[in-house]
Amino acid sequence: MAGTIVVGVDGSGTARKAAEVARDLAAALGARLHVVSAFDTDRTEVFGSGSDRWIVSSADDAEKVARDVATALADGDFQITYSSARGKPAEALVREAERLDASMIVVGNRRMQGLGRVLGSVANSVAHSASCDVYIANTYGAD
Repeated sequence: MAGTIVVGVDGSGTARKAAEVARDLAAALGARLHVVSAFDTDRTEVFGSGSDRWIVSSADDAEKVARDVATALADGDFQITYSSARGKPAEALVREAERLDASMIVVGNRRMQGLGRVLGSVANSVAHSASCDVYIANTYGAD
């Protein structure tokens, strides 16, 4: 199975554990790994004054999360890419997987028990709407 595996991250310990599982799967399957972090708003802040100004947006924050995880995971001979994607986490993951023609999405099982199971979770939403395989990693105890 060559191709691309997509994993979503948000800076949490459970997402990091899912990303580690995705890295191990990509290495074992000879696939590329794409790390994505979702953002839902276009919040933008300007820092500094005069000609020394920096603009930081939610997209920048999300991309930094994805980049940091991708950098931390890079220890193999396979390709790791990263990006940020607009939308709710499940929608953004599915859309990125479709854009990349991914063969698999890896998500953690956080919120798949108790009330979260009833109200929905990212893993549940991805599993019901993805057009590729979905691997739900056991991330309990990672946060």
